[in-house]
Order: sequence, then structure tokens, then C-alpha cells
Amino acid sequence: MEQDDQLVLSSSFGAAASAYAEHRPDYAQAAVRWALEPAPGLRVLDLGAGTGKLTATLVAMGVDVVAVEPDPAMLAELHRALADVRALPGSAEAIPLPDASVDAVLAGNAMHWFDMAVAGPEIARVLAPGGILAGLWNVLDDRVDWVAGLARVGGSAAIGPRDTPTSWHAETADMHLPKAGVAARFGSPEQAAFPHGQRRTADSLVETLATRAGMLVMPEQEREATLGQVRAYLASRPETADGEFTLPMLTCVLRVRRL
Repeated sequence: MEQDDQLVLSSSFGAAASAYAEHRPDYAQAAVRWALEPAPGLRVLDLGAGTGKLTATLVAMGVDVVAVEPDPAMLAELHRALADVRALPGSAEAIPLPDASVDAVLAGNAMHWFDMAVAGPEIARVLAPGGILAGLWNVLDDRVDWVAGLARVGGSAAIGPRDTPTSWHAETADMHLPKAGVAARFGSPEQAAFPHGQRRTADSLVETLATRAGMLVMPEQEREATLGQVRAYLASRPETADGEFTLPMLTCVLRVRRL
């Protein structure tokens, strides 16, 4: 992806911050526990925290969490939802924390936006020795037939390059980490996936897909046509046509240790 395109996508969420807060899923606690398992302590930075989906999971697990988010609208939603959490403006490339001040840096559906040539050394700076950097992504479990069909109908804008298990593994196998100045600071990456799900209706699932970056930057007529195709597909499937259902998902984790 070209750098300009990446910037447009990464800056698209603020306009949909309230919808993002309402419709995006949380993260499987088993995945978060695995991400934190080797950390030397429980001081955690949620980096690129958005509206606080991962932050809330960390709070529920009883860890000492600070959130950092560059988008003012997303940060405002985080403050509204989690008023007791320390939440700061900042980015992966400029983290407003002291050296060696956290034991783990977690990023929920955010690491792919980081410029790791700059962010890698900055993350290493704030991590304590032996600290953990982990990216978490919620992906659709396309081993389920109707979910595989949804991925085909939604297309790449609604179901992006990391949104199914196979594509996630391929996209993140060496994501960012071999770049100059990063590999020397972190060990070998580990990957794991954990079952997850989100209660949805057809309407709320469409609203969820509408918060994807590719959909937010799409021309309105094209976006409405794509969402219309998704609605028609969901109406045609017995699993999703009536009432609530569980959207089968996995929370996938990429974990590395600070050397």
C-alpha cells in the first residue's frame, strides 16, 4: 500500500468514532492473557487504543493500563467510556511515556498502521527489559461456511487483508519486525489464535462492517451498494436472517519479547 493511501485509511476513523465504539468487538481474554504471559510485570500500554476496546478488556483483567491514541475523536470516546483510565494523546512514533515505564505494549487492530522503522525503537524505549510487544487482531472465522460467503460478498473494503485467519497469518508472519532497527531490539515473533465471537443482528453486523477503514474512505454510492449486497446476503442465510446470532471470530496475536 502506498504511504499516502495508508495515511488516508489510518486517519479515517475519527469521523466514525461513536459508531466504532458502539459496533467494534472486544478481544478474547484468553488472547490477551497469552499476549501478557511472558511480561515481567503488569504495567501495560494500549498503543493506538482507539475508543478503548482493548483497554476495557485489560481493565477487566485487573492490569495497570495506560492508553495512547492519536485521533482526538477516538480519544474522546475512550475518555467517555473509561473515565478512570489514564489516556493520553500520542502515537506509536511518539509515545508520551518515560523510558522503561511499561512491561508490555499491546495494540488492538492497530499495529499495521505503525511506521515500525520509527515506532520500533520508540516502543523498545518505553518497554522494561524483557518486556512484551503484542499486536492483536479480531478476524472472521471463515472456516464457517456462511462467514466465508460473507467475506466473498463484502469484498476487500469490508473484509480486509488481515480479516480472515489465513490472510492474517500471511500478512503478519514478518509484519514490520525485520525492518531496520527493529529486529535488533526484539526476539522472534510468535503467533497464536483464540476463539471469539460477537453477538450481532444483520443490521448491527452491517453497521460493524461500515466502520472498516476501506468502507469509510469509499465513495458514498459505492459504499451503499456494497453494504446493500451484504444486507441481501445476510437476509438470504438462515443463520443470519432473523434475530441475533453469534459472529464466529478469532482473536489472533503476534507477540515478541524486548531483547
